[in-house]
This record gives sequence, structure tokens and C-alpha cells, in this order.
Amino acid sequence: MVQVATNDLIILVAFTPIVALLLGIGGIEIPWDTLFLSVFLFVVIPLAGGILTRHQVVKTKGLDYFEKTFLPKFNGVTIGGLLLTLMLIFSFQGEVILNNPLHIVLIAVPLILQTLLIFAIAYSASKWVKLPHQVAAPAGMIGASNFFELAVAVAITLFGAGSPAALATVVGVLVEVPVMLGLVKFANRTRGWFNE
Repeated sequence: MVQVATNDLIILVAFTPIVALLLGIGGIEIPWDTLFLSVFLFVVIPLAGGILTRHQVVKTKGLDYFEKTFLPKFNGVTIGGLLLTLMLIFSFQGEVILNNPLHIVLIAVPLILQTLLIFAIAYSASKWVKLPHQVAAPAGMIGASNFFELAVAVAITLFGAGSPAALATVVGVLVEVPVMLGLVKFANRTRGWFNE
């Protein structure tokens, strides 16, 4: 939870200037208010909603209820939300994906290599500094994740659903989900590598 929260806070502060810098290098000018709005809609609102919900439930029912009763109710919701997001993305981008197979490969291969490399570095470093497996596995996953859902939302908002930018971000989701599931399986199988 601390890793995810830290990651969200970094995105909250760093996303807008980094995107503005990278788009500026590419010669694409995006109004700052659009970038701030995207961060507000896709990071601030969900983060604030989570913080307020946790605070209210813990205040009224206690921490034990929150962790053992309230949170487990949403296990299926998160998976359902991910699947619904993927279905919506692919319903808008399906034709573009089928009509550009070479572009898909040229985008997908470096993303796969990047994800595997970052996971390997984070997971190995965690083992090297003798972190327990329950810390090492999430560290590798969070380090390797790319927040493509935010990138998809921004790309579609700025450039339209049929744009090359939207295609690139959709390919990111297409690649990241199965690769990350494979890494979860790998991390679970290598639990014995860690002395706990």
C-alpha cells in the first residue's frame, strides 16, 4: 500500500511536467490546464475518494472491519473494472489494431522488454538487500507498471480515439496486462528464493 501510495503521489506531482516536457520535445503543444485536468480526473479524484472512504469506514466501524470485511467486498470489483476498461478500449481501437499489425509489433516488443527488465532489476535488488518476498514482489510489479490507463485517457482526450497516440497507449495496455500476469505467476513460483 505504501508503494502504491508513493507511486500515486509521484504521478500527482511529476506527471504534468514530464508529459509537457516530452510533448514539447516532440513539437506537440498541449495546454497546461488540459494536463492538470487529466491528472485531477484520473489521479486526484480516485485517490481522494479512496482516502475519504478509508477514513470514514475506519472512523465508524474500525480498522479491523475495514481490512477484513470492507476491502474483501471489492476484490471482484477491481478485476471487473479492469476487464470493463479493456473491453471499452478495444471496442474503440479494435479496427485500428487489426489494420496496423506491424505498428503493434514495433510498439509491443520494446514495451515487453522494458517491463521485464525493470521487474528483473527491482526484484533482484529487493532480494539483494534481503527484503521479504511480500515486499519484493510488489516492488517489482509497481516498478514495472506503466499506468497505461492514465496514458490512454489522456491520449484519447487530447488526440482522439483513432489517433496514433491512442493506438500506442492501447498497445501498452494490450501488452502490459498479460506480461504482468506472467510476472505475478513468476513471483509466486520464486517465493522460495527469499529467506523469510
